[in-house]
Amino acid sequence: MSGALVVIPARYGSNRLSGKPLLNDTGRPLVVHTLERALQADRVTRVVVATDDRRILDAVQEHGGTAVMTSSHHRCGTTRVAEVAEQATEEIILNLQGDEPEVDPDLIDALIAAARTHPEADWVTASIPFSRVEDAASPDAVKVVVDSSGRALYFSRALIPYSSGTDPVLPRLHVGLYAFRREALIRFARMEPSGLERTEKLEQLRALENGMTIHVVDWPEGHVGIDTHDDYRKFVMRCREGK
Repeated sequence: MSGALVVIPARYGSNRLSGKPLLNDTGRPLVVHTLERALQADRVTRVVVATDDRRILDAVQEHGGTAVMTSSHHRCGTTRVAEVAEQATEEIILNLQGDEPEVDPDLIDALIAAARTHPEADWVTASIPFSRVEDAASPDAVKVVVDSSGRALYFSRALIPYSSGTDPVLPRLHVGLYAFRREALIRFARMEPSGLERTEKLEQLRALENGMTIHVVDWPEGHVGIDTHDDYRKFVMRCREGK
């Protein structure tokens, strides 16, 4: 099958916002908002929530979505997505975090399209301009630099590229949404964490250290993820205002 499957890894626990997938001040759980958003993408053939918590599975199914139970031993969302990919027939597998209810469906479509037009790429992801250049200094903002064909050279929490003051290349903010080739995702999930990955706490560096190719799509703007109670409160307000 040559379709594109979106997998939304969702676990109940969260360091900063426990029970985040099931927050429902809008009348629908947060993870359901994300699922519904992904279904708006034209190039997506299926959307599945992958979880290890029966409460999340039941909530998704109660709202008409598809969810599957996965192992409770996954170290990260990517390996949870890979578990689903093992049984999938789609060629392209997207990893969409469950706390991104305002992701742009057009961005999802753009990643799928790029995966098809760049068959040499194992992964496809995206970057956006910083709305304020001074924000690029934050280690919470992951930067990416690419070569002339759009292949990722490096991702870092440090400020890259360094500017000497002459014709500076502005830093780009990495958007943590990935489209994988199914085979590449399964292969990646079986690799041990790499040195650079452990240093920067960025799993995409494991792919680069092992010779995998990541193509980066330039996108004009990002979306707001839900990390804190304040993020969620603002999201609820936007929903109530119809924005």
